[in-house]
Amino acid sequence: MTATVTRPAPPRGPRRAKRRRVSRQTREMWLLMLPALVPVALFSVGPLLYGIGLAFTDARNTRNHETSFVGLENFGRLLTDDEFWSSFKIGAIWGVSVTVLQFLAALGLALLLNENLRFRGVARVLAVVPWAMPPVVIGLMWKLVYHPDAGILNDLLGTDINWLADFSLALPAIIVVGIWTGMPQTTVVLLAGLQGIPKELYEAGEVDGATRWRRFWNITLPQLRPVIVAITSLDFVWNINQFGLVYVLTQGGPGGQTRLPMLFAYEEAFRYRMAGYASMLGLAMAIVVLAVLALYLGRQMREAK
Repeated sequence: MTATVTRPAPPRGPRRAKRRRVSRQTREMWLLMLPALVPVALFSVGPLLYGIGLAFTDARNTRNHETSFVGLENFGRLLTDDEFWSSFKIGAIWGVSVTVLQFLAALGLALLLNENLRFRGVARVLAVVPWAMPPVVIGLMWKLVYHPDAGILNDLLGTDINWLADFSLALPAIIVVGIWTGMPQTTVVLLAGLQGIPKELYEAGEVDGATRWRRFWNITLPQLRPVIVAITSLDFVWNINQFGLVYVLTQGGPGGQTRLPMLFAYEEAFRYRMAGYASMLGLAMAIVVLAVLALYLGRQMREAK
């Protein structure tokens, strides 16, 4: 008959002490984060949830109006609103054009600033000057540049074109401003990525006889891919949601040729007092942007594997 050996249970004291220590650290972490979380909840999450709720009502910015739930009525109106689809088309052209051209210009500038040039430090400081300027100031400055009578652009070209009032030139004109405005932060991010590429890769390429273009194509771009994906995604979100810059320049004119979706939503909310419909416009644009980003990032992640 064999005797069963019963092993003593491990002491519970150390485990309980460890659990208490982890619990205390968790509480301390939340207490430290609380001063930052409360403003975010009050001024970001709260208004966001309130705006989503308004999208399903007939809320108006008028007195004595009883707001009622209308379900998907605002969404149905959006689908048949030709003015919305016109602004959506303009917003898509604006967002894609500014993001792509902004990236190409910023990449060229980052490559230049990465070289061992004279006064490189001064050039880097000057390159980020537009980043430090508020959109309203940039809009007023470029409005003077495009002025038909006193603008420097017409003086240089010897013309009298009203760039921001011409139906065919207004959108390209503000696209140029959008590129100039957003290029600094893209340049800074790409420059940081360039400086993180190991020099040994370029030295190995030179030893193998690779030309400058080959080194750029086979070393620089693959190494920058994560940075490119991140910054172009952020740029697209910032550009498609642009409001202040375009509002100062054209207020959506002439004839709605530069009326981006956010400008259209603004007019619905504050000119026509349709707060519920404007909230649905904002919600729809947020869904579209998130869907485009999900497809883009998903494809980039699959290619990276």
